[in-house]
Formats: sequence, structure tokens, C-alpha cells
Amino acid sequence: MIQAVIFDVDGTLIDSVDLHARAWQDALRDFGHDVPYVTIRDQIGKGGDQLIPVFLSPEEMEEKQKPLEKHRSTIMKERYTPLIRPFSCVPDLFRRIRADGTRVILASSAKKEELQVFKRIAGIEDLVDGETTSDDSERSKPHPDIFDAAFALCGTEDKTQVVTVGDTPYDAKAAAKAGLRPIGVRSGGWADEPLRAAGCIAVYAGPSDLLLRYEETPLAGRS
Repeated sequence: MIQAVIFDVDGTLIDSVDLHARAWQDALRDFGHDVPYVTIRDQIGKGGDQLIPVFLSPEEMEEKQKPLEKHRSTIMKERYTPLIRPFSCVPDLFRRIRADGTRVILASSAKKEELQVFKRIAGIEDLVDGETTSDDSERSKPHPDIFDAAFALCGTEDKTQVVTVGDTPYDAKAAAKAGLRPIGVRSGGWADEPLRAAGCIAVYAGPSDLLLRYEETPLAGRS
């Protein structure tokens, strides 16, 4: 039986990946780093602690990391968060999961303040049993820290009773490192092959597809 499902948020429950990439591109440019949008988009799904070192040297990191992350957060909040839209059927999917007595946990690389906004956008404020963010871990995805923290909220000590849902290989790798079984969704823009290569046991189009095919998915205890 499945006791809990751990969900990523960006690109999984809300259509925000492109907007996060734009925010990072704007912030990096303001700090003197002109990085192509496509290059940045491929890194979305990581937290800032894992994304920034891709583009800055160790010396630059020491000087710029904290102010750059703060600047990115401000840009995201002011320019792009108002443009985020939810994927369809997310509240209905959560209600279906909870109808089985299964807990719903969020595991996001966002900051706590950001996550509260994203929950409102997705319409799931009263449908979540627990949540973890980058504030709850030393390292963000693809490290397992966030999923380790989320598993502690699942109400079971058996990791075979928990599955995760995420849209990037970083989610899948982090979940697998935490000893959990990842499900992939293509809603964030990644194709089946890289998701399966990262460890996904199944891949679906997005939340609406998971709901439509619920009884045949690992969410219902089907392998």
C-alpha cells in the first residue's frame, strides 16, 4: 500500500519553469553574467545553491551568491510570479489521493515564503499534509536532503510505501538517493528518456494524466 505521495511543485503542479528561468537570466545578467535562456532552463529544478555554481566560479560564488539569490527572489516575486498558472486537475488529483487515506507531502526547492504563494496558485492550501523546502535542508536537489526531510512527514518507516512525483531528472535523482521511487511528469518540459534514465519508474503527461489514469499508476499501489 502507498502511505504517502511526495510532490515537487514547480513544473509539476504549476506552470512556472519558464518563468523561473527568466528570473535567473535577468538576475545573472544584472550581476554581469549573460547566460543563454536555454542553458539556464536546463538547470531549473535545482535550488540556487546547486544552480549558481554552474555559472559562477568559486571566487565569484563567495562574493555574489547570497546577493544574487536575493536579487533573483525579488525579480521572481515582482515580475514573474503574477504570471504563474496552475496545471489543470491538481486539487482534484490531491483529493483523489487523500480519499485513499494517503498523505500528500510537498518537497520543493523554493523558499518557504515562495511555497505558500505557489500553494495558493495551485489551489491546494487545504489539501497538503506536510511540506519541506530549501529552508529545511543544507543542500537542494539533486541531493536527497529535501526528500529525506519530506519522508519524515510521511507517517511510515517503510520507504516502499512512498512514491514521489516530479518533472525533472533532478527530482528523480534526489528521490532515488533518498531510497524512494520517483514518478516523472512531462509538464515541466523534460521528455521520457532523461526522466527514466534518472530513475523514474513511470512517466505521465502531468497531473491531469495522473488523475485520468489513477487506478493504473503507482499512486494507487500499481507498480
